[in-house]
Amino acid sequence: MAIKEVVKNPANVLSQKTREVEVIDENIIQLLDDLYDTMVENDGVGIAAPQINVNLRVAIVELGEDILEMINPIVIETRGEEEDVEGCLSFPDLFGMVKRPTYVKIEASDREGRIYELEAEDFEARCILHEIDHLEGVLFDSKMTRVLTEEELEELYADAEEE
Repeated sequence: MAIKEVVKNPANVLSQKTREVEVIDENIIQLLDDLYDTMVENDGVGIAAPQINVNLRVAIVELGEDILEMINPIVIETRGEEEDVEGCLSFPDLFGMVKRPTYVKIEASDREGRIYELEAEDFEARCILHEIDHLEGVLFDSKMTRVLTEEELEELYADAEEE
């Protein structure tokens, strides 16, 4: 396991559609472990392989106490829509409002090669879709309806803490 450098925008690898994983081997297991270590080190809630300069359809998302590992994820269904704050490890200090579905159903493989389906809502759906966008070469800044100033962001977090 290793902490990798997070690729910052602009970088070609971030805007490219990623290649499918054909064989889940020790290199993919290592990639998943490296993604986890890098995400934790950078206080993220998700990270995709292109963010550590690897052009493969692999991403992880923290779902509470669990870590969702997605290899070759496919979005099967989405529903609803909500606009909320997003940030990205590849865009330090940039936060904005992004509209995303409030529900997602995906299919992906885990590190053992087992195919699974998963349904998620609200914040977890947002995180999963953000990381899958990375695998498509779509960056969150292209979906932002507006950029938040540092003051607006601090206000939002202060309001959330009061609730």
